[in-house]
Amino acid sequence: MNKVLVIGSGGREHALAWRMSLSTTVAQTFVAPGNAGTELEPLLTNVDLDVSDFSAVISFCQQNQITLVVVGPEQPLVDGMVDALSAAGIACFGPNQQAAQLEGSKAFAKDFLSRHNIPTAAYGEFTEVAPAIEFLSSQDMPIVIKADGLAAGKGVVIAETQPEAEDTVRDMLADNAFGEAGSRIIIEEFLQGEEASYIVIADGKNFIPMATSQDHKARDNGDLGPNTGGMGAYSPAPVVTPAIDQQVAEQVIQATLDGMAKDGMPFTGFLYAGLMIDSQGQAKVLEFNVRFGDPETQPIMTRLRSNLDELCLAAINGSLAKAHCLWDERYALGVVMAEEGYPMAYEKGHAIQGLGLVNEDIKVFHAGTRQSDGQVFTHGGRVLCVCALDDSLGEAQKKAYQAVKRISWGSEYYRTDIGFKAIR
Repeated sequence: MNKVLVIGSGGREHALAWRMSLSTTVAQTFVAPGNAGTELEPLLTNVDLDVSDFSAVISFCQQNQITLVVVGPEQPLVDGMVDALSAAGIACFGPNQQAAQLEGSKAFAKDFLSRHNIPTAAYGEFTEVAPAIEFLSSQDMPIVIKADGLAAGKGVVIAETQPEAEDTVRDMLADNAFGEAGSRIIIEEFLQGEEASYIVIADGKNFIPMATSQDHKARDNGDLGPNTGGMGAYSPAPVVTPAIDQQVAEQVIQATLDGMAKDGMPFTGFLYAGLMIDSQGQAKVLEFNVRFGDPETQPIMTRLRSNLDELCLAAINGSLAKAHCLWDERYALGVVMAEEGYPMAYEKGHAIQGLGLVNEDIKVFHAGTRQSDGQVFTHGGRVLCVCALDDSLGEAQKKAYQAVKRISWGSEYYRTDIGFKAIR
């Protein structure tokens, strides 16, 4: 039986750890540092570890006979956690530091995509204001401007006008709006179409697709308002037809794994391709993540029926070709409940009411929460993700929102149209 440690404190980690704890081959699941939701789960144990201190993580794993570590967030992957734990003989699931550049640097990813002829938007790369603004003068609006490094899902601006685009360039390059992450920027064409998230588990050569999903990045109904880390998601995503599925599997995922292996940095872990699918059914890569998406993880894990620990260990051991995945056929839909003001300034510390009033068939995953004296408080911008399963997406949506209405803390904010494209 496996003993698993999940690294992270968000909704993604709550969902991964919860699914791990239900595995028939897992004896114990720890989460470091976790949140109030993982603390309240009967089968999970929170661990107060500084996850940026790799030697402390290694010591914990050795003392507790951990047989699998799963890294949830991107920062430890980009910082080399997999390299450090693997060197200590600990099975750690995720890409090594070199391969994690696919997310750690937008410039690295765009260069990789163009070098290996993987479909993506046309782009330019800049470290100075003047050439960036000159490049903008020859481009159509709207246009997408991205900070090169990690910016917690917020380093992407869609500029509607030339002045807005120029201001964004100055903000990032001259005024340091995203710190070190924005010292280099990518300016790329704005792709029209419908977004989808295509997430796989990879062992360097082979991959198994996770269930398809669609995230809602914009803060407000109708996909309006500023970009966020994601306001809700559902799975499966009907926009990924069998033909698109095949195209993405061959031209994006397999081409990426082959390209990374050819470049001497084989990719093991969750590989997430954020896609834009145009009206002709052609998919282009918007971005790579080198870990599971949030909030897509929550509905996808609600549907997964296979032992997640076995899949991760098969990937680490390079034996994914023999593995397969079982899924609940029903639709899953998750609504993110955020703090008013997110993704900009928001308050913390509001007491959350109504968590005990939610039906048993609803799963509430915690993200920005903490517990004190038996009461759960808000502790981040995205606070909860409320997930429901049903035979139709419309019914799953209805069930999720019925549950959302039972939970409150006085300054909660959520979209009321998650899943609208597929339902429409």
